Amino acid sequence: MAERGRPRGFDADAALDRAIEVFWRHGYEGTSLTDLTEAMGINKPSMYAAFGNKEDLFRKAVARYAEADMAYAREALEQPTARAVIESFLRANADALTRPDRPAGCLSVQGGLAGGTGNGHIADFLAQSRAGGEKALADRLSRATELPPEVDPVALARYVMVVSEGNAVHAAAGASRAALHATVDIALRALPG
Repeated sequence: MAERGRPRGFDADAALDRAIEVFWRHGYEGTSLTDLTEAMGINKPSMYAAFGNKEDLFRKAVARYAEADMAYAREALEQPTARAVIESFLRANADALTRPDRPAGCLSVQGGLAGGTGNGHIADFLAQSRAGGEKALADRLSRATELPPEVDPVALARYVMVVSEGNAVHAAAGASRAALHATVDIALRALPG
């Protein structure tokens, strides 16, 4: 069956990657449609046709970010022990927060820190996204047989995410990779068992 309309004159994945960076640097609230279309190299009608409105584009950007930039989180869940899961996640996270080819920090934290009263649903969306990662970690930790029985895997997962999200805020403020890894060192010493 033939496609209807003109074919796209741009690479949608590349345009989405550029939108990720704009949202990451300026947050949802601080990003204008002009910022997006200029960075993406497309006009507004093309953006709407390919990605929908600004919120639709943001949600697609977060999904792509989670798939590509957060792959280390899924890999960490495959580690054989709770400690290895946590260490793998926090170390890879510290590295990801300070990649030289990306803005410092984390899209899911930076994207929603500043929000107007009309965009509270964006902050809620990002909070739900982060909560999904926390739940996946808690589920994995609940299967760890080496944790002492008194350890609550949900609370432990929350602790790990607090360290991760705190490191994201500090990275965005200029903390170095070494400083973030020093925080991870302390967090690992605080683990039970």
